Amino acid sequence: MTQTVLVPRWRAATIAGMSEKTIALVTGANKGIGYEIAAGLGALGCSVGVGARDGQRRADAVAKLRAAGVDAFGVPLDVTDDASVAAAVALIEKRAGRLDVLVNNAGIAGAWPEEPSTVTPESMRAVVETNVIGVVRVINAMLPLLRRSEHPRIVNQSSHVGSLTLQTTPGVDLGGVSGAYSPSKTFLNAVSIQYAKELSGTNIKINNACPGYVATDLNGFHGTSTPAEGARIAIRLATLPDNGPTGGLFDDAGNVPW
Repeated sequence: MTQTVLVPRWRAATIAGMSEKTIALVTGANKGIGYEIAAGLGALGCSVGVGARDGQRRADAVAKLRAAGVDAFGVPLDVTDDASVAAAVALIEKRAGRLDVLVNNAGIAGAWPEEPSTVTPESMRAVVETNVIGVVRVINAMLPLLRRSEHPRIVNQSSHVGSLTLQTTPGVDLGGVSGAYSPSKTFLNAVSIQYAKELSGTNIKINNACPGYVATDLNGFHGTSTPAEGARIAIRLATLPDNGPTGGLFDDAGNVPW
């Protein structure tokens, strides 16, 4: 694994000279940051699968992206459901036969702020099921398609609040105590490191993105950045060149400490 400072901006075509259009899947892409990631990848020429549970919102997002000139297609996808994920694999297999970019953006916050002494096992389980186990479920199901790509990229949507270093640094304000969401992102970071170790001998690059404090329904639209701004780091990691980093946690400024 490496921790390399990101250089400014790559184009999707930089995924080293693919002769065919890059095929991407973004989970939770019907709104917010996920939608903007799909829009950004589409603007770079990717064919983008809009993964979402809600059928109407998914259809609306696809229609909006297509109206903007994006080659978008809908992917019914509930990351907490094995059958739904398997069906998504079958859809992409039939459409393209491979997957070049996987952005695991789908996530839930649970209650915020939430002291750990008030967290119920049920609420903790729900957050982890989506934010961690859902990511593992999707990665493992999509790996056969990713292995068919010449330059596969995986991006997991993490957060600054998942950094144990930042959480324990005096004076760093991460928005209060979070009994479930923050630990779920720390868990995701730990899992991603293990994926990077396993995949280190392959051409699959996997990195985690920190979008920042973005105004979405996840935080009641109290964030200070726009979804388009929050999408930038995931788009950059999704379009890394072959000499780009893997196994890292990044925001727009570069490395974020684990």
